[in-house]
Amino acid sequence: MSFSDEHRAKFDDLKVSLELQQRDQLRRKANGGNSIVFTYKPEEESLYIEKAKEILPLDNFKFINIAQLFVKFIDLDGIDNFEAYYNEFLETPHLVFHSDDTATDLMDLIIQEIQDAYKAGLTPILIRTGALYGTGIENVNIMEHKSVINMKVPLVIFYPSKIVDDNIYFLNFKMASRYRCNVIE
Repeated sequence: MSFSDEHRAKFDDLKVSLELQQRDQLRRKANGGNSIVFTYKPEEESLYIEKAKEILPLDNFKFINIAQLFVKFIDLDGIDNFEAYYNEFLETPHLVFHSDDTATDLMDLIIQEIQDAYKAGLTPILIRTGALYGTGIENVNIMEHKSVINMKVPLVIFYPSKIVDDNIYFLNFKMASRYRCNVIE
């Protein structure tokens, strides 16, 4: 699939949203939030990520791959321990991936990467967010985290989805929140 004017326009919208003078407007539009949800058709994800890495300078942005963090999380205890733990909490996956205990979970890894990017002076961009499906971690959980709200730069979330009647459907079928973010459609 080729990169069209429509694709280019979305990246132009993203660049405008990231400009320093737009940050106050972003927070007002995002109900005090500090995130930009960059939507695209799931089948175009590779195209958008590829173009983002070409268009957005890597000395200003850090791409955080959620799929890689998911694998890293499983590797912390090994696949056998993960499988046993996951099966034990099959009905409540958020307890595996996003709990309040002191053990490192997937949410902790995501937030740590976001904080590391910010400390390095980079704007964090979450990619491959489809890996969050079934974890109990929703985009709003990340957007409302105090470290994201308090950053001086917005968090950008690449979000495979469709929009119908002003509603976002993550991966084209799961209703998602517009709260605490600016949506680039």
